[in-house]
Formats: sequence, structure tokens, C-alpha cells
Amino acid sequence: MSAVVEIRAAFVSPEANVRYGEVVTIAEHMLQTAAHAKSEGADDATVVASLLHDVGHLLPAADSDDRNRRHANAGADWLLELGFPEAVTEPVRLHIPAKRYLVAVDPGYHAQLSAASVHTLRLQGGPFDEDECAAFLRDPFAKTAMAVRRWDEAGKVEGIDVPAIDAYEPMILRLRDR
Repeated sequence: MSAVVEIRAAFVSPEANVRYGEVVTIAEHMLQTAAHAKSEGADDATVVASLLHDVGHLLPAADSDDRNRRHANAGADWLLELGFPEAVTEPVRLHIPAKRYLVAVDPGYHAQLSAASVHTLRLQGGPFDEDECAAFLRDPFAKTAMAVRRWDEAGKVEGIDVPAIDAYEPMILRLRDR
């Protein structure tokens, strides 16, 4: 099965219509996040990482707490299996550490978090300490992950119109051809 077919299937799965404490569904949230990335001129890999950053929520997991802690790694691993480059998979993997970093270094960022993000922050280990912040910044994908994370938080608005998954298929196909 092609990556596009598998991604489309994920976007129409029952899990894609779950809200996880937000006012939008997971699918709506991922599409909004990608729209923010695209509108700010992000490259194709970053737009696709933004689109698929929460795809791990759509994959099987033990329970909702486990899904909240592990969805980034599960999603990144799944995307790697589908043949995506690290420029897509690693920002997906790092979007939770990016939240933990941003909360640690930017008090204003914490104030912008939705109630659901504050809840999951606790499940995910809370703000980074100084050593964890330094280690995070050494990752070559840290900066991209922080951008994805900011768009992630902005992608939780009820009722806005954004492009559907079809709009991103050419990007997905180009990235898989590399």
C-alpha cells in the first residue's frame, strides 16, 4: 500500500475524529497545523511534518495516557517505515520535547497552551531542566521541531477552513521519491 493511501486511511479512521480534550478533531488539528506551516513559507518536509506530527494518535496504542506519551515516537517510526526522510520524521519525533523545551525557556509559551496541552505536558514529563534543554538544542532538528510545535498550538481553532489532505499529496509524493 502506498504512503498516500495509508495516510488517507489514517485521516478517515475513527481515531481521526477524536478530540482528545480540544475543540477540534485530531484530523482537523493536523490540517490546521500544516496550513500554518505552509502559510509561513515552510519547506515541503516541514509542512508534511506539521501535517503528520500527531499521526501517532491514529495508530494503535495501549491506552490514552500511553498514546499521549508515545505518539510522537510511534508516528515518526511509522513514517520512517513508509519511507519518509528524517526531515519529516525527526520533527514529528521531537514535537513533544519541543513543547517541554519551550515551556522551560519561554513563560509566555506556557500561557498559550490549551488546557489539553497543559494536561499532556504533565504526562509527558513536564518542562525540561537545564541539562535537558541543552541536549535538546544539540539535535539538528530542534529548530524545526520548535516551529512545528508553535504551529501545533495554533492549530486548535474551531470552524476555520483549511485545505484538505488532498492538497498535500504532491508534497508527500515528492518527499517519498527522494
